[in-house]
Order: sequence, then C-alpha cells, then structure tokens
Amino acid sequence: MTILGLSGLLNDPACAVLRDGKLAAAIEQNKIARHWEAGELPREAIAAALELATVAPDQVDCVALVRPFSSGPESALHLALRGEFSNARLVLVEHHSAHAASAFFAAPFDRATVLTLDRHGDFRCGARWRAEGTRIELEKELFFPDSLGDLYGRVTDLLGFHHNSDEHKVQWLATAGGAQFVPLFTEILGLMDSDWPRLDATFFDASRLRDGGFSSKFYAKVGMEDGARIPNSLRPALAAGLQLAIEAAVSKMAGDAENLCLAGGLGFNALLIAALERSRNVFVQPSAGNAGSAIGAVLYAWHSVYRESRRVPFETLCLGPGYNAEAIKKVLENCKLRFHYLQTADELIAAAVRQLSDQKIVAWMQGRMEFGPRALGNRSILASPLNPYSTENLNLYIKHREPFRKFAASVPAELAGEYFETGPNARFLATVGRVKPAHRATFQSAILGDDLVRVHTVSRAENPLFHRLLHAAGQASGLPVLYNTSFNLFGDPLVCAPRDAVRSFYSSGIDVLFAGNFLLEK
Repeated sequence: MTILGLSGLLNDPACAVLRDGKLAAAIEQNKIARHWEAGELPREAIAAALELATVAPDQVDCVALVRPFSSGPESALHLALRGEFSNARLVLVEHHSAHAASAFFAAPFDRATVLTLDRHGDFRCGARWRAEGTRIELEKELFFPDSLGDLYGRVTDLLGFHHNSDEHKVQWLATAGGAQFVPLFTEILGLMDSDWPRLDATFFDASRLRDGGFSSKFYAKVGMEDGARIPNSLRPALAAGLQLAIEAAVSKMAGDAENLCLAGGLGFNALLIAALERSRNVFVQPSAGNAGSAIGAVLYAWHSVYRESRRVPFETLCLGPGYNAEAIKKVLENCKLRFHYLQTADELIAAAVRQLSDQKIVAWMQGRMEFGPRALGNRSILASPLNPYSTENLNLYIKHREPFRKFAASVPAELAGEYFETGPNARFLATVGRVKPAHRATFQSAILGDDLVRVHTVSRAENPLFHRLLHAAGQASGLPVLYNTSFNLFGDPLVCAPRDAVRSFYSSGIDVLFAGNFLLEK
C-alpha cells in the first residue's frame, strides 16, 4: 500500500509518502524547488518523494490531503489530483486532526493526551485529544481569537520582529529576561481563574495595525506611554513574561496527563518542550508545523482510514533527497570548481577533524536532507567549541544573526549525560538542556540564560557518519561535541542539492565544504 500525504498548500507545502508501512520520504516544496505558489500542488516535492519511494503516480493507493488547501474553488485542485493520481482514493484530513496524528502515531506511547496548538489552523487554534492504540478522540477545542500562537505573533511584532517567521527569536530573547511581566500575560490569557485560555480583548485595539495591535491598557500595565516603542532594556523581560505565561498555560491545558504529545506551530518552541519535560513524559512532532502535517496525513490514513493496527516506525527525519558522487561531481565540474575527492569514509572523517582542529568553520552536506527546519547532521555548519572565535564567526559573519540566538551542541547520545542534562526530544533538537557545572566554561559561547543549551543527541543507529565524526573529534581534542547550526543563509531554506550547497558556501564566510566525499576549500 502506498499513501501520499499533502499539507500546507496555502502555507509551507510538503509531501510525505508511506509505503508498505514505512515512511519512505518527506520533503518541503520550498527546499527542493526554492519556490511555491499558494494553493498549487507542490509538484517538485511530489515527484522527488515518489522517486525516493520508487513509486509511480498510478501506483499510489491513497492521497491524504490536509485542510485548508484552497483559498478559492476546490474543484480545480480535485481535478488536478485525479489527473495526477488516477487510481488513488482521496481522503481529506482536518488540519488539527493531521497535527494530532503526526504527534501521537509517531510517539513511543500507547496512550497519551495530545495537544495541537497553532495560530489559526482552519479557524480552530488549539485542541486537546485523548489517544490510545489507533484511536484519537477530540476532548476540547480552542478557537480564534483565543490563540496562544496569535498572542506570540503579536508580541513578536511588538518587539520589532516579524510575526509568522521570527517567533523563534522571541523565544531565545526570553532566556535573558525574568518573571516581571508573567502576571500581565497571565491576565491577558485569561488564566487567573481558568485552565483554558480566553484572551482578554481589552488588551488589544483593532484599529492599530502595527506593533501587535496592543491597546492603551497594555502600555499602561507595562508602564510606558501609549504606543511608544519598546526600549531594548524591556525587550527580554517582555519576551520572558510571554514565554513563561505560555508555558504555564500549556501545562494547564494538558491537565494531569502522564504522557503528552504535541504538534502545531507552538511545538517548535523548544523552551516550552523543556518546561513540559520536567513534569511528564513528552513527545513533540519535531516538524511540528504545517509541513509536518503531511506526515500526520499519511499516518491518519494508515490508522484511521485503512484501520491498520501496526505502528509506523519513526526512526529519522532524514527523509529528503540524497546525492551520489556522480551527481555532486557533475555540479562541481559544471561550476568549474577545484576539489579533492576523498576515497573512503576514513579519509573523509580524518579530513573533517583536521579542519575543525584548525579552527575552521565546516559545511557538512551528507546523506539525505532533513525534513523540518532543523539541521540534524546532514545539512549542517559545524565548528569546534574549543574555537574561541566560533560564536563571532558563526553568528555574526556567517549567519548574520543576533548574538542571543545560540547554536546547538551535537553530542553522541551515549556521552550526552557527561556534559548536559537534557530530555528525550534532544534527539531532534526539539528541546533544550542544561550544561553541567564542570563544563560551563567550555560551552560558554553556546549558553543561553540559566545555563540552558540547545543540545542535539546523535545515535549511531540514526546517523552513523555524523556519530562517527563526533567521536573522531573527541579523540583528537578530548571533546566529542561540535557546534551545529543549519546550513542555510539569509533566510533561505536548508540547502538540499549540491548546487544549493555550493552557492551558500561561496556566498558566506564558511571555510570548508564537505559535499559527500568531495572537499572544497577557499
């Protein structure tokens, strides 16, 4: 049986393919094609996913399509799908149902409470579900405008960032603030006497189209002149007040759940996941947003439509295209680039360790591209924590981003406990950990407030080459940890193909590129 899932057609389109009970591919359109049109089929993502699954369009048994998928008449899209997949059954999946399926059916739990939280997916912006076995039943709903995601977006605008894209910046800025404004945001969320948010509309002014649309009442509570720009001195405190209030709100919404699954845009908030991990077992769908609901769509169809009881293994997020030596060499030669070919994996690892030991910034493109926004060791920019200039080089000169946005520390899973305290979602970089006191000085450049560090635990089974590189770096330096940030620049998607990697490499201050077994130096 082959099930193809499509999601995010109006925002962040993606395709996933489930073949014979195995997740064979998952690809975002904007990574593989570098463009998309709202409401159009992500044809390049579909073609690449089917190729990876070795399936022809007429062999697809089911197309699971996540709502919303059209801003106008839906008949044209239906005809396009019928023409593309002539033998397939069409299944429509409600937005939050797809999120719930993406979280629970990928989780290691047989029974759990599921929370799906986003800005306004199909008008509903949140839901709580009871899940057991192959059944997910709705318990409670949250509707716009009582949206945690919308409030987070409003504060993102208020602090001078862009909503719908920069919420992660507010999250990291929050680690430098305190609890001063937690009561204010608790009041805005309507959580003084309730476990379920009901936003207080008096804190907003619909006539104000900038800075989050907050009302004079909000500015008075903050102690500022109405409509004034937020000074830099208050920005971390406001971010922290929002973050801590959101964490408390989600915990209340989860109730007394021992096992908790999350998906939806708020699932990208690693500080939220870490806060929840302190009191319960948590699994968050690491590709929590609209794109990830393509995975939810195929899992929903597998369990809820075809009534399959066998769980689909969720073993990796490296579900995109990979490129062999011939494909990489063709690009390098077409670009008239000088390169060195490393014959074996031993040579590749040794060369990478030498470059890292020489305090070089290394771009690492190996294997299949990651699904979702986070680099997990296949499309990464790497540096040694022992490099005293790693913070300045990575953040300022390569990524061109704010210093409060720290990079991750990748470490072999079996050694992580020596350096960090972290939860199970560190496997997908979906949570944060704490550096142990003995190693605080070593990782100072990656530490957020309260000794927090973005930790990525790497297992040999999931990513053997990157796991091997970490161990080899440890043998050379005594520290089996590398700083890791996503291989992309200037707001572009994560690099996918060799040409993307070459373009980003030569447009940046990265010193060295390893694309497969090919080494390029500047």
